[in-house]
Amino acid sequence: MTVCKTSAQVIYQIEEELDEDEKEVILFLCRDLAPDLVTKLDLRDLLCTLNEKGKLSPAGLAELLYRVRRFDLLKRIMKTDRASVEASLVECPQLVSDYRVLMTQLSEDMDKSEVTSFSFLLRDYIGGGKTYKNKSFLDVVIDLEKINLIAPDKLDLLEKCLKNIHRIDLKKKIQKYKQSALGATYVNGIQASLPSVGIMNSAYELGFKNGMNKEERPIFGLNGISKSVKTSIQESEKSSPQVASDIYRLQSQPLGICLIIDCIGNDADPLKDTFISLGFEVQYSKHLSTEEIQQTLYQVACLTKHQNYDIFVCILICRGDSENIFGINQPCLGLPLHQIRKFFTGDACPLLLGKPKLFFIQNYVVPEDHKEPNSLLEVDGRVAKVSYNGWESRNFTIHQEADVFWSLCKVNVSVLARSPTSPSFYLHGLSNLLREKRGCSLLTLHTDLNNKIYDRNSRVAPEEQSSIMLEHTLRKKIVLSYR
Repeated sequence: MTVCKTSAQVIYQIEEELDEDEKEVILFLCRDLAPDLVTKLDLRDLLCTLNEKGKLSPAGLAELLYRVRRFDLLKRIMKTDRASVEASLVECPQLVSDYRVLMTQLSEDMDKSEVTSFSFLLRDYIGGGKTYKNKSFLDVVIDLEKINLIAPDKLDLLEKCLKNIHRIDLKKKIQKYKQSALGATYVNGIQASLPSVGIMNSAYELGFKNGMNKEERPIFGLNGISKSVKTSIQESEKSSPQVASDIYRLQSQPLGICLIIDCIGNDADPLKDTFISLGFEVQYSKHLSTEEIQQTLYQVACLTKHQNYDIFVCILICRGDSENIFGINQPCLGLPLHQIRKFFTGDACPLLLGKPKLFFIQNYVVPEDHKEPNSLLEVDGRVAKVSYNGWESRNFTIHQEADVFWSLCKVNVSVLARSPTSPSFYLHGLSNLLREKRGCSLLTLHTDLNNKIYDRNSRVAPEEQSSIMLEHTLRKKIVLSYR
């Protein structure tokens, strides 16, 4: 049987797009395919070698991208999508073993401090001479495989160490894998290796995933089977009072809606690719009037699908002044900046109550003397409450204004005259950081963005400098890393 090969050009394009962490994961996933080569070749050469040996079909390469959640590359380079790959994995043999997938899932769910604790516990089994400082979880697993302490059918040590660092949720993942490997009928091996694909129970659809307490939230897994949710806090097997996680739960698929409104025309496409790669459903519009911006915000706030999602993102790129943004009909109408988030607060949009709402605004400021006197007419400041089949905002303990992240960058509109096709430095930097620092908290990422902007400000003329303002009412950390 002839295996369809992948072109070298496609392999090159994909390897260029992957970051170092993603390359490490794919190398780990391929260890069983070429155990004698995987440690000697870089990813590009390894993929080419597997391709030449007939071990890497386009479907196999698509699976590898699926495993590292690069759905944007599936669409743009492989000309397929997540749903097609998932269907193929159910119907056809997998390239990657369930064991390898399980290890990568455990790696994604552990932070650096937990990997350090896990590695320290191994001293009881491999002696104190071996150091795992600064090694990733997958590096540690590879070393344990070499001395036969971990194998697909040998995971007791891993379970014990995870229990000792209080990651009972991860221990349960291993137990589920073992059950599927033994041929348990309630879930097959392929399903065990697939991320949850969003099969929801109607009772769950009525819940606020982040708004409700953990005890109040019905949780459903594949085929409706109840399962525990991964939390960032330590858990023990003994019954104990539930403690709220300090990280927002971002596990829905898609994570949420990312609304992009670009009235300048230079940033929507790259931002769309970035947020698709993070697992968002992106809706975007270009060159809207002020009235159309207001109408779009209202329509998106009314979407009932928010009830199934864990987060909302809004990105606006417009001209404006110190207090308003303009559509393409500037200077006829101005939409007050403070009105933008009011469309999505808990009282106006109850399906987003308790869920993080992120706003990134690039405002190209028009000087006061360039505006016509009295030309700005504020739109009606009233924002109607949205009713979803009778579901309206109720008396919750969460404040209506909570869970908002507001990042506003202002720069003089004259930069557009000098470089009319150049992207926003602020949004370009944000997009790059979101891609490069997956797993980093949003506040830390924004600090890095501030540093980049201030560094640039020190090197450009005053009229080209950006000012950035951050306000937030977040109650937890946000980590935009799609899993």
